[in-house]
Order: sequence, then structure tokens, then C-alpha cells
Amino acid sequence: MFNKTYETIKKFIKENYKSIIFFSILYFLVLCPVDYYIITGGGTVNVDDRVEIKNAYKSKGSLNLAYVSQLKGTIFTWALSYIMPSWERENIADYKIEENETKEDIAFRDSLELDVANENAIKEAYTKAKKKVKIKDTHLYVIYVEKHNKGKIKVGDELLEVKGNKISSFEDLREVINSCSENEKIKIKVKRNKKEIEKEIEVFKEKGELLIGVMVERLDEYKTNPKIKFNFKSSESGPSGGLLLTLDIYNKLTKKDITKGLKIVGTGTIERDGTVGEIGGVKYKLMGAVKAKADIFIVPSGDNYKEAIKYKKENNYDIKIIEADNFENVIKKLKNL
Repeated sequence: MFNKTYETIKKFIKENYKSIIFFSILYFLVLCPVDYYIITGGGTVNVDDRVEIKNAYKSKGSLNLAYVSQLKGTIFTWALSYIMPSWERENIADYKIEENETKEDIAFRDSLELDVANENAIKEAYTKAKKKVKIKDTHLYVIYVEKHNKGKIKVGDELLEVKGNKISSFEDLREVINSCSENEKIKIKVKRNKKEIEKEIEVFKEKGELLIGVMVERLDEYKTNPKIKFNFKSSESGPSGGLLLTLDIYNKLTKKDITKGLKIVGTGTIERDGTVGEIGGVKYKLMGAVKAKADIFIVPSGDNYKEAIKYKKENNYDIKIIEADNFENVIKKLKNL
């Protein structure tokens, strides 16, 4: 029985070896991953599809997030990026804080950055619209772990206590660390996969500063009136839509329509103090705005704005570009159009 099966397989391989080799190579090229993201262009998303507020004011125009299209990096897409004129490669290493980080670590940071952007947008928009908003909870998440504590603390852990002290801010964490001694072993409590666990880590000194080898990001959760709900897809992440999100929330909360019937596309992070931060992929996002026939493109001030103006002139784009340094100034510019 075994010999018969063996002969059948041997015969099949002999008769079809060319096809087997071809499809094996094709499989390798198409699916074998490389440490690159392949950027292929930009697009837009109407923020109305991502934000729900009860009894919101309607707008005649639209506010749209600009995004960059990205393909999975494989040998095939990597090679194709050298042929396609509008495709570019971004090394995954550029997204890492240190070499040994995983794609999962990067994905967690991107997802958290979206959550932080959403909450910053809520706080800024509700405050400027004079609506009720207050912090209901604060979380500190680990976004990076140095080699000193690798394996004990993980990216994604929520920091709860350090040396028996509850931690709810950067200031709390720094105060506790400064009370420690170099090489002191202390207990740290984190929440991981919905379970609270305790680990022992060692305090060390670097450039005269006491450290525990973790970097954290704060996420404030807000309670609002009226209530707000986000509908982002699981594949969407990152902070670059923060400004447009803030503008849309504000526009839904106030009677005067800042869109004035125009199609507005934009990009830029929103910080807790309302300032607008720079982003990547400006030219792709501008291309996406032009392709979507937008009237206005909003872009962070500084290098982002300079790049957008340069690319507009080079391609003779018929679109108005607004420079954004902070949320309040963007509102004024839109109202003065």
C-alpha cells in the first residue's frame, strides 16, 4: 500500500514538476514578508461616518480625514515599488523605538494613538463649544520597555501601582521613581489581558536620572453631554486624523456651520492643549484630497505645510491649503473664508 502511494506521488511530481516549481516560486514572492510597508497613495473618509452625537447639527459641506494607503510588505510588492512611480517603501525599523520590538508592539502603539487622539478631540471640541465634558477615568499604558525589564513588563500593560503607590499620571510615576535608590528592586503592578499581575523590577540610573526602563502613554476617558460614539474600523489606527475629528465634533455641537458647503480634507494630530502636530505622507494625502475634488486641504504648520505648498505648485493643483498650528486658529480661518 505504501509503495503504491509512493509511486503515485513520485509519478505526479515527475509529470508536474515545472508547475510545482512555478507555483512554489509564486507563493514565495507573493506571501513571503519583508520588513517594509509599501505606501501606494492616499484617500479620504467622511468623518460623519466615524462620529455619532445625539441631536447633532447638520452641515452643508463635509469634513474628511486624509489617509495613506498601505500594502503588506512582501517580496512581490517590495519589488513592484521600484517600478510603480507613485509607490514608496517605508522600513518597519523606522516605526520601532528599538530593534527587538515586534509588529504587535507597533500595532498596539498605533491603536492607542488613535484612542488618545479621539479623547483629545473630545476634550478640545466640547470645551471650545462650551459643552459639558469631564474626565471619568485615566489610564497609563506601557508603550516601550528597555532591555533592563524585558520579559517582566510588556508593551500593552496598563500601569497600576509602583512600589505600592497608585499611579494615574506621569507626575505620580516620576515622584515614586525619584524616591527610589539605584539598583533597588521594587514591585510594579500592571493589568495584562484583564488580569492584575505583580512583577519585581530593578531601578537603574542613566545620565544621572533614575529610571525603571518603561515609557508610558496617558489615555484620558471623558464623560460628555451630549454623548458621543466613535465608529472606527479595526484596521484604522494612528493619531493623524485628530485635527479633523476635533473639527467635526465641534461642528456637530455648534449651530454655525464651519464647512460653508465646502468639501474640506485635512490631516494633523491634536494634542491635549489644542496644538496641531505634524504627520507623515503629506504628498499622498494631498493627492488623495485633490482626487476627491476637495475645495480645501488643512495641513499642520512647519515642514508639513511647506511640503504641501511645494507639491501643489509642482502639480498645479487647484485647491486652497490652510496652515494649522492650533485648533482655535483653524476655526477662525474657516469662519473667515
